[in-house]
Amino acid sequence: MQPHQLNPVIEPQFEAVNDYIINHLGSNVPLVEKIGHYIVESGGKRLRPLLVLLAANAAGYQGQQHVPLAAIIEFIHTATLLHDDVVDNSELRRGKDTANAKWGNAPSVLVGDFLYSRAFQIMVEIGSMKIMQVISNATNVIAEGEVLQLLNTKNPDTTEEAYMQVILGKTAMLFEAATQAGAILADADEPAEEALRLYGLHLGTAFQLIDDVMDYLSSAEEMGKNVGDDLAEGKATLPLIHAMREGNEEQRQLIRQAIRKGGLDDLNPIMEIVQQTGAIEYTQEKARQEADKAVAALNVLPESSFKATLVQLADIAVKRNH
Repeated sequence: MQPHQLNPVIEPQFEAVNDYIINHLGSNVPLVEKIGHYIVESGGKRLRPLLVLLAANAAGYQGQQHVPLAAIIEFIHTATLLHDDVVDNSELRRGKDTANAKWGNAPSVLVGDFLYSRAFQIMVEIGSMKIMQVISNATNVIAEGEVLQLLNTKNPDTTEEAYMQVILGKTAMLFEAATQAGAILADADEPAEEALRLYGLHLGTAFQLIDDVMDYLSSAEEMGKNVGDDLAEGKATLPLIHAMREGNEEQRQLIRQAIRKGGLDDLNPIMEIVQQTGAIEYTQEKARQEADKAVAALNVLPESSFKATLVQLADIAVKRNH
């Protein structure tokens, strides 16, 4: 079951978001439209726009502007994917060729820029200065998070604290912006807005932690990307950081060397070390703690089917395999 199918009230709103996204990909430049459609329609879960809808509804919103707001979040997310895949030289995403593998790096970067600017055009139409402040700040932090990740690439001395800072920027920040913006649109009071902001922050962190676990667990078919991609790119994610901390000297040196050089030469022995040192369980437990914090944040909200769906999503985030 797709996340948007958890709540029958949300389904028509979710379809309206999909329609809105497709209708706002128009461009006078055919390649912009072609790449935009390719990446937006390539089968993602649309979790971030779903969070906008759920947050707005949970805060009692009755209007229609949560649809364009959800589209804004998806456009920003899609732009970051286009740019990420170029930076990481990725060839597979969601089980399909990446846009850069199909059309090249330059068009991918430029279409990413188009999607960012389209998101801000729509934001101006919504006309909320507070929402613009939240989303523009999030976009800036995301860019910083990507640079921070780049600086940490091929650095085996990356600490758990530094890694968590990268997660905040590259993933959690857009989740947080999605739920907080939904609350602002609904004119939620301060405690409700803060509750939904914290929910998004902790859910996004849990989501990324599980993503990093799956790099050492899942098959390419399940993940929609290549197993070992993080290792190939020299990314010291939490499973590797923990494995280096808990492993013996020989294991530690093998992982350090693999992170420094990148590539997949040592993937199988490193996957064994990750398993043996309890790194999978450690990272999963961290994700569970973040999901629990997300759910606890919702306590101030009144009971509703939308709040219940947000609670369900936190559970799904840590139990998923793709």
